[in-house]
Parts: sequence; C-alpha cells; structure tokens
Amino acid sequence: MLIPWPYPDEGASHPQPPGPSPHDEDGRLAALVAQRLSSDWTTRRQQIVVTVQNRVVILAGIVAGPDTRRVAGEIAWDVEGVVDVCNALRLADSRRFRR
Repeated sequence: MLIPWPYPDEGASHPQPPGPSPHDEDGRLAALVAQRLSSDWTTRRQQIVVTVQNRVVILAGIVAGPDTRRVAGEIAWDVEGVVDVCNALRLADSRRFRR
C-alpha cells in the first residue's frame, strides 16, 4: 500500500469524501489476501509478499513450484473487492538444493 505525501495546503481546500479512503480499502484487501494465503496449506509456508494498490493485488516472493504460484493467484482473485492480480511470484531454484 502506498501512502502519498500530502502537499502543505492539501486538506484545507480539499475535504475528504465521507466513507473509507482508498488506502483503507487497499490495506483491508492486503490483510484479507495475506490471511487467506497463510491459512491455505499450499501457500502458508511460502515467502509471499502481498501489496495492494488501487485494489490491484501484487504478489511477490519465492514459492516452491508452479502449482503453489497458481493457487496463490487464485486465492487473491477470490477476495471480494480485488479488481486485478499481478502474480510476480518466482519459483525457487531447485538446482540450489541438489548436492
């Protein structure tokens, strides 16, 4: 979630509309996606970072395999309010684990 730096005169002449701000919604969506990823047996032990900007979920990090990457994207899409998912998850390099 990005938080913009306000201009000095911002707020006085530009009152915020009633209701939750877009930043509150992004934070709520990020928390929901992260919670669901941590509770799913496929994704819970993976290195996944969840970022949300304008209701677009960005998944970054390293996962064990292509199935885990796919499941993480599906979980993010299933959260109500998400308008798009950028699945930037990378697969762990299995060659580093061989001896």
